[in-house]
Amino acid sequence: MQDAKTIAAIRDKYHTLLDDLDERGRRRWAATEARALGRGGITAVAAATGLSDRTIRTGLQELDDPTPLDATRQRRPGGGRKPQAVTQPGLRAALERLIEPTARGSPSSPLRWTIKSTYRLAAQLQAEGFTASATTVRRLLVTLQYSLQSNRKTREGRQHPDRDGQFRYISARVQARRRRGEPALSVDTKKKEVLGNLKNAGQTYCPRGKPTPVKTHDFPDPKLGKAVPYGVYDIHANEAGVSVGISHDTAEFAVAALRRWWAKLGQARYGRANRVLVTADSGGSNSARSRLWKVELQRWADETGLIVEVCHYPPGTSKWNKIEHRLFCHITRNWRGQPLETLEVVVETIGRTTTTTGLEVHAWIDAGTYERGRKVSDRELAECAIKRQDYHGEWNYEIHPRVP
Repeated sequence: MQDAKTIAAIRDKYHTLLDDLDERGRRRWAATEARALGRGGITAVAAATGLSDRTIRTGLQELDDPTPLDATRQRRPGGGRKPQAVTQPGLRAALERLIEPTARGSPSSPLRWTIKSTYRLAAQLQAEGFTASATTVRRLLVTLQYSLQSNRKTREGRQHPDRDGQFRYISARVQARRRRGEPALSVDTKKKEVLGNLKNAGQTYCPRGKPTPVKTHDFPDPKLGKAVPYGVYDIHANEAGVSVGISHDTAEFAVAALRRWWAKLGQARYGRANRVLVTADSGGSNSARSRLWKVELQRWADETGLIVEVCHYPPGTSKWNKIEHRLFCHITRNWRGQPLETLEVVVETIGRTTTTTGLEVHAWIDAGTYERGRKVSDRELAECAIKRQDYHGEWNYEIHPRVP
């Protein structure tokens, strides 16, 4: 039997080395100390370190084993506590029932909508009589090939049978304009932005512990209003002009943005062009059904003498519009984490947008007032010089300037 002084000395050595030893190291160190003490050594080391005598005996066996344990392992295969899925055979099946959407009960069941975390899953399993922690649930989910994932936008709804055909048609028209040195534009309205000292999605570098303070609630300020950016992207030149409006997103506003682009950028580059191609979505202010869109384009064609050729993307395919992934996404990235306090801030951040491919962006404020609900009569529409193409004339048409 070892005396108290010996046990205290072992305890001091153990606590000195504890932070530097892993499970295997603790076991083998304790076995070495017990063997050095001789008779009663296992009991003394167990009392000094708090390790079980079984752990120390296992260490002694490892010291005498002619085939040492691999250096990368803490214990031999099969050693240690058995997994909960082994000791509780029904645990895995019970967890699968909980996470399977079609087996969670009626849509009004609280269980169907509240079990979203490993803690809630563990609590429900415990209520069913199983022993399971959140860590156990997390490990089981991995073995069941589950992982945390966000929604993915891949379903576009019912596709038009000529969807791909329209894409090919638009591509051919863009290439035709490129060969002739005439502009091909992609247009659309970016999401409206509420002005004010409000939280903006994304992060930006700030001094540690000093984030930009913004208002707690994102209530719009009627005095500041909203910014309505309408973009005109020149596909050939990789250049864009964005009109930031303060009124409503109407067809009149959209064509005003085209008119401003031509006056400030387009005319200098394409002054000899006879035709301009505009590719747009099928909805919104530049909808294929909008009468006002066609009437305003007619006015622009009369002013410039240009033939305005329009090609609309099929319904439900707006994400394929060039302006979405060549301009708007970069604008969003440029002002991430920055409160859009005033209209000037919006215009300035849009104008500073660049990419490694050489994108150049110009931004202007459109202080005009555009009223919603403006009606276009049958007579006004009939007076427009619209020539519909043979291939899907509802999507593809030309507006010719009218001779005075």
